[in-house]
Amino acid sequence: MVSEKEQQDINLIIRDAIGWALNKDFDRLYSIVANDDAFFIFHPDSRSTIHGFEAFKQMAERAFRNDSFKATDFVLKELHLNVSKSECCAWWACLLDDHYEWDGAPGGWDDVRWTGTLEKRDDRWEIVQMHFSFPRND
Repeated sequence: MVSEKEQQDINLIIRDAIGWALNKDFDRLYSIVANDDAFFIFHPDSRSTIHGFEAFKQMAERAFRNDSFKATDFVLKELHLNVSKSECCAWWACLLDDHYEWDGAPGGWDDVRWTGTLEKRDDRWEIVQMHFSFPRND
């Protein structure tokens, strides 16, 4: 079973996958995601699907390094973390509130469903996949 410290490390990576934006710590962001073609993100709209680290980095630099963008707060709710028996991969699910301002106008998500997968590579945990979606109750 994975140690409590390792669980804390994984939880911090998950938090920092959103929290990095509060102070625009791009070094932290890029250090916790897979820096290869395996990295993948599904966003709620199909136009924003990201395949590969380079595409992600280009998007992040364009959108988040822009002076118009300012992250304001985020909250992870009901975070569930699972680590495989082999301790080589982990996955999470939670609800996410994530807010920002663009040129001073507020924006963001409330109660978006956020899931993801981490893989242990060279004794480090890296996020390899994330998925964001809004519930539909039709």
